[in-house]
This record gives sequence, C-alpha cells and structure tokens, in this order.
Amino acid sequence: MKFTIYQESRQGKRNNNEDRIAYCYSRDALLMVVADGMGGHYYGEIAAQIAVQCLSDAFQHEAKPMLADPFLFLQRSMTNAHHAILDFASDHNLKDSPRTTCVACIVQDNVAYWAHAGDSRLYLFRDGRVISQTRDHSRVRLLVEQGVITEAQVANHPERNKVYSCLGGIHAPEIEFSRKTPLEGGDVLLLATDGFWGTLPPDMLAVSLKQTNLLQAVPMLMNQAESRGGPYCDNVSVVAVRWEDSYVQLAQSSVSTQTMALDEVTTKLDEFGRNPAYKMDLSDDEIEKAIQEIRSTIDKYSPKK
Repeated sequence: MKFTIYQESRQGKRNNNEDRIAYCYSRDALLMVVADGMGGHYYGEIAAQIAVQCLSDAFQHEAKPMLADPFLFLQRSMTNAHHAILDFASDHNLKDSPRTTCVACIVQDNVAYWAHAGDSRLYLFRDGRVISQTRDHSRVRLLVEQGVITEAQVANHPERNKVYSCLGGIHAPEIEFSRKTPLEGGDVLLLATDGFWGTLPPDMLAVSLKQTNLLQAVPMLMNQAESRGGPYCDNVSVVAVRWEDSYVQLAQSSVSTQTMALDEVTTKLDEFGRNPAYKMDLSDDEIEKAIQEIRSTIDKYSPKK
C-alpha cells in the first residue's frame, strides 16, 4: 500500500473538543475513524474516545496483516463500541447515556469499505469530482428527502444537529454500509465531522483536493471551515488520505507499507486528555482516572490474543 494521510482536530469556538479521530495501518490494510461525541460534562468526549479506541484496538488485533471480512469487522467493532458506551453509562449511573456519531473506513487490496452512524461524513473524490458520499442520519436530511425543506435551508434549520442514529443511544444504532469500492491512484477519501463539512460544499472540497498537496490543502480547508463557522464554530475534525498508485514523486510524508512485518500495526490515536486540541477542565488525576475507566470498559469487548 502507498498513501499520504493527514489528520487534525480543532476546538473551533466551543468550550471543549468532543471530536476524536484515529488511523491505523498494517502492511496490507488501513483503518480511519472519526467520531463526534454528544453529552454533558466530559462524557461526549468519552463516548467518542471509546468509539475510536474500540475500532483501533480491534484492528490492531485482527489485521494480521489483512482483515478477513472488512464489513463484518466494521459492524462488530461499531456495535461493540455502542455497548461499551452503554456499559460506561451504567457503571457511572448516568441518567442520560453519552452518545457519538461514528464514520469508519477500511482500505485493503485497493478496495474501500466504510460504515457510519450519525452525521459524520465520508467523501470519495476522484479527478475533482465527488464519486461517493455518506447519507447523514439526521432529522434535516429526512426533511430534505421528503421535500419539506431545501438543501439551502439545512445550514440554518433549528433541528440541524439532531441525529436519529448514533453509538450509545437508547436504540441500537442504524449502521449504514457502503458497497465495495475499488480505488484508483489519486483518489482522496475524507472523513469529517459536521463542523468541517457543514460550511464547505462537497464540490468545493473536490476541487480543492484535486492534484494538490494533501498536507497543505486540508489545513487550508479547516481554516475556511472555522472562518465560515463564525463565533459559533463547532469542533472541526478530519482524516484524509490520498491513495497512491506508484512510488514515483510521492510526497515526503507518504507511507509505504511494503516493508512492514505481517503482524505489525502502526496507530495514530491520542490517549484521552493527552492532546491540547481536546481542551477540558479536568485535573491530571481526573484524566488518569478517565483513561483507566475507558481502558477497563473497552477491554470487555477487545478481541482476546
């Protein structure tokens, strides 16, 4: 596999950052995950952390170096994350379970597989065009599909932030899966929370990411999302990958997995409370306690060695 990958999460104008992002890769498979937490106190962050950590842990155990069934992996890992969040809420006697959206993508054998619950999105761009896009599990998307409101009315609609599928809710999540999607050299997969895509039209993203340096283009788009978001800008989070088809003229930060061992996995995932982009008003002792509680919760659903 050869690819260039970039991930970043920004607080925007919110008091804290409830988004979480991660990617992992073995010699023959790549996982990307984006989650947008919802809940009081710091529990939205924990729900999102549990989601990305559940998928990352499962990938590290199962990608040796490929996944036997990517769709089954996504279904099982996201369902386990859902139950882990419910367990955390029960263990802490929370009246309202924290929740999180989640979008995740696997690439192996030059084929992409993705799944999502909620309104965090995945885009596939090719030659400056949108080839595929996830369908938001949101109230406003249903209203658009029913012809009640127009696309132009979505951004300012009072129910724009309400989702009907998520991990950690009282109902089992509605997890929607893609088709097996072959990738071509130069394709860009972009996973993002609504703080990013909410103000940036898909066609604009497609053009901006065409034949440009991903490590420069994505931060510039994030700057625009923050600017357009104004004084109420939400958290802005992205994981983006450009798939490469040759070793010629690869960007400096491109990844080639050819020399990796069969059982080797590289992971980019920040531990809870360890990234200054995820601002929260917790003491070091409270952060350490939360880390241990998240680890304990996830371990119940982690594959056994």
